[in-house]
Amino acid sequence: MTIDVLVEINLNKKDKTFTYLVPDKFKEDISIGKRVLVPFGKQVLEGFILGIGNDKSIDLKEIIDVIDKEAILNKELIELGKKISEDTVSNLVSVYQSMLPKGYKASKKSTLKEKTVIYIKINAKNEVLDYIASTKSVKQKEVLEQLLVTDLPLKELNSSVNTLISKGLVSKYFKEEYRLKTDNVEHVVKELNKDQINAYNQIINSDKDIILLNGVTGSGKTEIYMSLIDKVLSLGKEAIMLVPEISLTPQIIDRFKSHFKEEIAILHSALSDGERYDEYKKILKKEVKIVVGARSAIFAPFTNIGIIIIDEEHSNTYKQDHNPRYSAIEVAFLRGKYHNAKVILGSATPTIESYARSKKGYYGLVELKKRANNAVLPIVNIVDMTKEIRKGNKLFSKELLLSIEDRLNKKEQILLLINKRGYSNYLMCENCGSVKKCPHCDITLTYHKTSDMNRCHYCGYAENNTNICPECKTNSLRQMGYGTEKVEEELIKLFPSIKTLRMDIDTTTKKGSHKEIINSFMNHEADALIGTQMIAKGLDFPLVTLVGVINADTILNLPDFRSCEKTYDLLSQVSGRAGRSNLPGKVIIQTYNPDNYAIKLSKTHNYEEYYNEEIKIRKKLYYPPYSFIALIKIGGKDFKETINESNKIGDYIRKKVKEEVVLGPSVGSVSKINNVYYFEIIIKYRNKELVIDLLNEIKILTENNKKIKVEFDINPNSF
Repeated sequence: MTIDVLVEINLNKKDKTFTYLVPDKFKEDISIGKRVLVPFGKQVLEGFILGIGNDKSIDLKEIIDVIDKEAILNKELIELGKKISEDTVSNLVSVYQSMLPKGYKASKKSTLKEKTVIYIKINAKNEVLDYIASTKSVKQKEVLEQLLVTDLPLKELNSSVNTLISKGLVSKYFKEEYRLKTDNVEHVVKELNKDQINAYNQIINSDKDIILLNGVTGSGKTEIYMSLIDKVLSLGKEAIMLVPEISLTPQIIDRFKSHFKEEIAILHSALSDGERYDEYKKILKKEVKIVVGARSAIFAPFTNIGIIIIDEEHSNTYKQDHNPRYSAIEVAFLRGKYHNAKVILGSATPTIESYARSKKGYYGLVELKKRANNAVLPIVNIVDMTKEIRKGNKLFSKELLLSIEDRLNKKEQILLLINKRGYSNYLMCENCGSVKKCPHCDITLTYHKTSDMNRCHYCGYAENNTNICPECKTNSLRQMGYGTEKVEEELIKLFPSIKTLRMDIDTTTKKGSHKEIINSFMNHEADALIGTQMIAKGLDFPLVTLVGVINADTILNLPDFRSCEKTYDLLSQVSGRAGRSNLPGKVIIQTYNPDNYAIKLSKTHNYEEYYNEEIKIRKKLYYPPYSFIALIKIGGKDFKETINESNKIGDYIRKKVKEEVVLGPSVGSVSKINNVYYFEIIIKYRNKELVIDLLNEIKILTENNKKIKVEFDINPNSF
């Protein structure tokens, strides 16, 4: 017997399997989708079995070992990986590696294993009962009485257990223990109201495989999701529930755990490697029927999926931003089709593409236009900051300050959104006007007051803060703009008694920090939560009655065709955090562009009104949903070499796709990152197969050029 093995090795970036001989002792253990240990030159590598044959070659090397008891890549996932590899112009092995948590990936050295614990059990009940009646040892009696109820870990028993082992009354055994521990939080399961029942029935009875559930914030989409999963479980099938942000998972997991008990596995990047390993194993062993998690949870190795739910489907976190650049939503469509399962896209602000497809009838459309508990949508006020600055109000408008004071007096809570972390946005010299940039990237450094460091948010470069300008050498370097740290500091200055929490990347690096901050705020240990966009989606705080958006223009000013859509999404989502219970909510949006349609229409809570404005612009400029987009990114350390190669690629594309729109090459949104220069070429197209074939041609033509690196992104989040 021989097997074809795919290993992660860079051979001119090509996917290639290698054939190995299987010794007789391993033949019964061989199946496609398992990992094996193989010799490769002077190395020993792990690889995936992708084929089984009977090659008669006498020169074949033998495999060293079979790693897995069960296949970790089933037939569906193997074929799915090939499809993703084609559609994203990515190497097949990188796709398979993305499907798996650490510990299941094929690597040069994998050390992650099951966690086993020593347990103690009684050997013969009657003998134990007789011994309890006769012994005078209180400690021994205590141990035996505990073990008569249940087996226990050795570490939980007193030292007399060793005596009992020597007497043959009890014995040791090893038991696998899962590392992830979740709190048993009880949530009251809410009955569906009339609108929710109607939406549920529409979804169940729809003949569409893909359904968009467009419900305003607070309309009770989560309750509908749980009811749909209940239905699927009653049919003996499995469910995948995706959420966009790690910060959302604590509240979602608590609600799902309360309802579905031990039927759930959890998969997201905030878990330790060991925890993810264990959760994945639960799925492989068919111990659970529901997976809740972020993007990569879409690859859960279920074999009988009944429903896939993607909450906040508009979120750009469902698209991986490095190779392979897959979209979890597109993968969900493929898995849904394979299993004949419904895919539910849920959002208060769906992507323009999703809403357009639902309006055209390609997707089913189910809408919820009222909040579930009869709560009223918040009043939204837009404040023109150009007028406020003339009055001396640079950071907080007068209306926002008065509203904060009012909420503090009422013992209610406040959310403040500023979509910039750090203390200040950049450092500028008041003498010569130069801006301090990262020495490795074409990006300004951000000052972080807590560490007194200037940091690059692209490559991670950091330096001690100084006021000396590197250009004119004067003591004139000043902090400009503001981030979450500055907002928190200024708020405390204005309201000395206020208790604050901050939620951004800097405060959530520690394991469990998301949940800790959310629980603290839920328990009213703070009056105000200040954060970046991670506080905008999915969170439910009954006492939050005021939401303040410090600067609504941070995304609007980016050179991105989706900037208005992202701005509208963010403002609508964060507005939805206010007034979710029986207390009325208010939202104050501070902006320098009060007449921009994305900002103006966020006031009305009418998504369709915004959609009608945005779709006209998309059509005029031939952007999605009227075209697909392919982004080709060319990077190199030598500027001239990189631009020359970029021009060659651009010329080659124009000759091949004369019917499509080709833009560039042009400098990327950030022209240099970590000492690598980047240029971009954009193709707007309708003929998907033609362009994918072309990109694969370019991949082959450029993969031997060591001076440049070419990356492909199909339907990018931004460019």
